[in-house]
Amino acid sequence: MQKRFSGVVVPMITPLKPDFTVDTEAVKVIMKRFAAHGIHPLVLGTTGESSSIDEKESLRFVEAAVAAKGVGQCVYAGLVGNQVSDLIERGNKFIELGADVVVATLPCYYILTPEQMTAFYIQLANNVKGPVMVYNIKATTQMSIPLDVVKTLSNHPNIWGLKDSERDADRMKECIEAYKDRADFAYFCGWGAQSYGSLEAGADGVVPSTGNIVPELYGKLYEAALQGDWAKTKHYQDLTDEVAVIYQKDRTLGQSLAALKVMMDGEGICGTAMMPPLTELPAEDVKAVLTRFAEWKSKLA
Repeated sequence: MQKRFSGVVVPMITPLKPDFTVDTEAVKVIMKRFAAHGIHPLVLGTTGESSSIDEKESLRFVEAAVAAKGVGQCVYAGLVGNQVSDLIERGNKFIELGADVVVATLPCYYILTPEQMTAFYIQLANNVKGPVMVYNIKATTQMSIPLDVVKTLSNHPNIWGLKDSERDADRMKECIEAYKDRADFAYFCGWGAQSYGSLEAGADGVVPSTGNIVPELYGKLYEAALQGDWAKTKHYQDLTDEVAVIYQKDRTLGQSLAALKVMMDGEGICGTAMMPPLTELPAEDVKAVLTRFAEWKSKLA
């Protein structure tokens, strides 16, 4: 079954210039790399430092990504914030700029009840003039969207899917079983280490941050999955897991994003600037990351 939204959606880093404006030339480079491997971008997701990017730069980022779209590429645009009216307004601006779908996290200053979560997404879906997806990420919102809330939301005509980054294997399998045969609702696994496992179980797509630096491996992983070659899919999962360890192990989420940019800078893709309050890696860590990534690449040569 071909759903409206599926495949590999990489949560794109936000390439920044030293003055903290979006580097639109780097956006073009990243989009071209993704397109070469059949990958779609999620701009302004967690990996994209979305909570720290202001509206002006967010709009410039979406505009640049849409302008650089390859044939068949979809632009997923993240919505993060606590003022619902602002989120609706920004979501509509993203759609007007050409984003294919907006992907919204919960407002997260207050812990919300399931009823409040449901009301938030319904209000968003009723007012954004384009497709909406639900984004569950307990690591940043400190809340897990209950599966009965997801079920209710899945029946809204303008809610097209769930991106779930919660690291819960039972939850993942339950979601896949519930939605794999629903033409109008897609399940995306946002747990990079479960890309292979989720696709084998029937997930519609995966959202791996490591795809920023090795998009070619995720292109091959997904192609192998489509062909039902699970041994090959697992092979590419293992390779991407090795890359993830280089920038993620023993680091906070923010530090891992800085390390990911270091790796991309080493490949000539973008710079290392981070939007405050996040900071760049210390020089000794930069050297260690680049050395380990070079060693990893040498094993593949």
